[in-house]
Amino acid sequence: MTSLVALRDRREQVIARLSEGYAQDLLDVDELDRRLDLAHAASTVAELDALVADLGPPETPTALVPIGTRAIDDPSRAPRKKLTVVFGNLERKGTWSVPRELKTRVVFGSGVLDFREASLGPGVTTVTIGVTFGNLELILPPGLAIDVDVSSLAGNVEERHRVPRTPEPDQPILRVTGGVRFGNLEISTRLPGETARDARRREKRERKQLEGSRKQLKSG
Repeated sequence: MTSLVALRDRREQVIARLSEGYAQDLLDVDELDRRLDLAHAASTVAELDALVADLGPPETPTALVPIGTRAIDDPSRAPRKKLTVVFGNLERKGTWSVPRELKTRVVFGSGVLDFREASLGPGVTTVTIGVTFGNLELILPPGLAIDVDVSSLAGNVEERHRVPRTPEPDQPILRVTGGVRFGNLEISTRLPGETARDARRREKRERKQLEGSRKQLKSG
């Protein structure tokens, strides 16, 4: 007879392996959801083992990109790059070169991509995100043009970024695509070194100044 402790431990291992399998593109989101439901409902170790039998052994830890590792500190501008975190935290900030195509997956974790001091090439840079049971924050500098096309299922997509009306021909444009399931995506604007609280205060002052200018124009 399987003990409850052994069943609980194996369930946690299977859920972690399923999440990693999703991050490795071995499972799509629908299949991940289906197997997670079965994992939570399983009453025997055999039922749990069957859910990961076709996934093979777990990937080595270096395949993941938790916060503070050197795996994401590549100074060259690669055409494509993938960042993945499962049951952990991912952070990219400061001075860094953004590849032309960046794929970021957060599964049961959280991530921050800070573009305020990042180097983007002219034209379109595509960030494809996949957030499942997690949170991802994108921090942008003021004036960066952005195009957001993200689907959401039982998740939240919050965008607080003012896009230039007519971007210059050679101006960088950040295109954000992908999906959020049972998680959150937040896109905000801040000056370098500015906290979220300071940004809200600055935006409030700017709105008041803009309202004051409009009133003066109307009265004139």
